[in-house]
Amino acid sequence: MVVELAISIAPLESGDRLTRQEFERRYSASPHIRKAELVEGVVYVASPVRATRHGRPHGIIVTWLGDYCTATPGVDLHDNATVRLDADNEPQPDALLRIEPEVGGNSSISEDDYIEGAPELIVEVAASSASYDLNDKLNAYRRNGVREYIVWQMYENRVDWFVLQEGRYVAVSPDERSIIRSQVFPGLWLSVNGLRQGNRSEILAVLQEGLQTEEHQAFIEQLSR
Repeated sequence: MVVELAISIAPLESGDRLTRQEFERRYSASPHIRKAELVEGVVYVASPVRATRHGRPHGIIVTWLGDYCTATPGVDLHDNATVRLDADNEPQPDALLRIEPEVGGNSSISEDDYIEGAPELIVEVAASSASYDLNDKLNAYRRNGVREYIVWQMYENRVDWFVLQEGRYVAVSPDERSIIRSQVFPGLWLSVNGLRQGNRSEILAVLQEGLQTEEHQAFIEQLSR
């Protein structure tokens, strides 16, 4: 008589140190986990999402990026999509914008439907400045060439926008109108005060200004060549 032994898969838990392949294997075997990330070889399993501290801000960010994506063919928006960055990093950013590879983008969609490579812009909604979003994850994004990185810290209600310059992240300051303009996605304008106040109308009005600029039109033409 042959006795078959069932092969069990260890659960995915925060603090585990795993290879990316083992991380994916355990994550796939854990359908009850909605969000888990591998950052610098360490697993982070997200807690349940709070409404005003994460859910609502996340929705505002996705609406802002979604309107830009709709107006800019060749640009792709993803919400909570897993990104294979390198052997030790497989984050699941709150939102990201990527340029399609056919028109010069740095990332692609794999055959098994994951993003591979560095998206041009990543946005994270973080609890505070102590979050790994502003530490290990920031370093992983920088090292892998994510060109712009935005972190909205909820407890401080602070918005940090970083631009990759010569291999390091440089913080961008808002102008006199409290607006930051993307250096990678022309026309992607953000009202920092509007975001901090949760004022959707102001956020979208400032974005519409950006979308009407000659720079945005030139970017569309560049992507369509």
